[in-house]
Amino acid sequence: MLAISFVLFSVLKNSFGDSIIPLTTEELVQEGRNVPLSCKYDVTVYNVQWYRQYPKSRPEFLLYITPDGIIFNADPPHPRLKAAIDKGKKQADLNISSAEVTDSALYYCAMAPTVTGNPETLYKNLKYSSTQVSAVI
Repeated sequence: MLAISFVLFSVLKNSFGDSIIPLTTEELVQEGRNVPLSCKYDVTVYNVQWYRQYPKSRPEFLLYITPDGIIFNADPPHPRLKAAIDKGKKQADLNISSAEVTDSALYYCAMAPTVTGNPETLYKNLKYSSTQVSAVI
């Protein structure tokens, strides 16, 4: 069995000072185990998105979750990913079940502050605060 290390690198802030704070600094898991990734945010948000980025590739949208717990998956969805949100704690979680070597990537937790307008397109805007998580094998 290979060990997969998920390492949290940094916190990015947008121009308004809103941020996402990592709750996990490093996770070392064996292939086949579950991987919990979490982030905390400091403002009211419309949704929290998760992205994955492989080396020399653009970020790939995985899913977003609203404060009410409604999840919008990528098309096609990633069946081993589960998301949850606790609006009281202002915390968003992503769990990867049965970790595989192919899960080795950079993961982003991003937020969309509550705004007016067309919320269906918010997850495509890359100006959100985000946290990076990478997996090293």
